[in-house]
Amino acid sequence: MFKKTLIVAALASTFAMPAMADGASPLSFNASLTSNYVYRGISQSGAKPAIQGGVDYAHASGFYAGAWASTISWLKDFGVASSVPVEIDTYAGYKGAMDAVSYDVGFLRYNYPGTYNAGATKADSNEIYGAVTYNIVTAKLSYSLGDLFGVADAGGTTYFELNASYPLGDSGVTLGGHYGKQTYSGTLVDTAASYADYKLSASKDFSGFVLSGALSGTNADTFYTDLNGKELGKTAIALSVTRAF
Repeated sequence: MFKKTLIVAALASTFAMPAMADGASPLSFNASLTSNYVYRGISQSGAKPAIQGGVDYAHASGFYAGAWASTISWLKDFGVASSVPVEIDTYAGYKGAMDAVSYDVGFLRYNYPGTYNAGATKADSNEIYGAVTYNIVTAKLSYSLGDLFGVADAGGTTYFELNASYPLGDSGVTLGGHYGKQTYSGTLVDTAASYADYKLSASKDFSGFVLSGALSGTNADTFYTDLNGKELGKTAIALSVTRAF
């Protein structure tokens, strides 16, 4: 926790810039606690709680950059590493709009610092992405530039997703729906790594604290079963509380 706090503080200093003309700060921060860190339908924390936090810089031009971190256990659970306790994501991109359609393009780097076992492929990964939003629906495509999450020679792997977010009037409640398709490619990739996932969610803002619950699942097979026999892609419920400031 102390290590992650130092990382977030250092990134905040790195991205610190003068406030925008209207007096609003271009920097924002977030912190959260979740009962299960699920990403693309796969538990990253062994179906156990995780602590998360991030910092974002947003310029009036549409340019943005940021970093986000979470505690994890999956690399140790799969026997890939002896000690990789945290994931640190760094990203940058540009957001804009054309009439009723908004768009978002950028680069995302997944960093997994720690001690790996001999012969293991490091989980550090690079993706580029593009998304378009119309009304309540967003379509997004992420494209891998090389090794992906410890799978070697996975360049060209894609993750396509559809997301919908629907606020219920002034109640502070937002309903969400998600469908995603992870399609691995590359000469050394086991096709069993490809799968589809879904998520249904609901959240409510309580004076700046957002409480949320999500039901997720996949059709992933035994490829995502850890050394303890735990299926990390099975149907799961995750509860979380997030504070932005």
